[in-house]
Amino acid sequence: MTNPTAAMLVIGDEILSGRTRDANMHHLAGCLTEAGIDLKEVRIVSDDRDAIIAAVKALSETYEQVFTSGGIGPTHDDITADCIAAAFGAGIGVRDDARAILQAHYDRQGLEFNEARMRMARIPDGATLIENPVSAAPGFTIANVHVMAGVPSVFQAMVASVLPTLTGGEPLTSATVRIDRGEGDIAGPLTALAAELPEVSFGSYPFIRDGRYGANIVVRGTPAAAVEAAVERLCALFPEAIR
Repeated sequence: MTNPTAAMLVIGDEILSGRTRDANMHHLAGCLTEAGIDLKEVRIVSDDRDAIIAAVKALSETYEQVFTSGGIGPTHDDITADCIAAAFGAGIGVRDDARAILQAHYDRQGLEFNEARMRMARIPDGATLIENPVSAAPGFTIANVHVMAGVPSVFQAMVASVLPTLTGGEPLTSATVRIDRGEGDIAGPLTALAAELPEVSFGSYPFIRDGRYGANIVVRGTPAAAVEAAVERLCALFPEAIR
């Protein structure tokens, strides 16, 4: 039985401009690996309505789970919720439960629950809320798309809220083998081994150390026994390999 598949959609001009470094992909990838859900694709799109809608539709149709980050705040360029609603042909408006959560939060903070903050209570019809214990403003899930904030601490909290509701598979296992030879020397045997063992993946990551070429070969897959067997075969091919 193969593991469920997932994709991530990162939304925001600030990511594409280089002003903000995305940390959410790294966090999500680690969490999904532990949950036995294979992250197959990550896309980054600007704050453009058509681009967001097209990406959501494509990813939702291709993968079993889709995670988005960014664009659900109170400002004019936070258009993700509207785009998600449009992608699924759903209406959108201020929802009572989301509004109550935000009202209580701002009352505790002694801050005005103004029109801009009310935008964060706009939820597509038929969606379920994703808890946000950090800053209260909820994310939401509609169909197989989980819509979350871009702020890393909030994104991480929302991922923790969503993951227990999903069905995962067997956690991916990985092992690293260092070979102190250039990739050109090991490519042939490594390619043949990868073709022979399709149940695992082999990633080659070259390095130069003390003027000498080498490569770290990362073996990933399930079950753990298959990874271990692949590592043993790899070490047999290259006796100088270091685990």
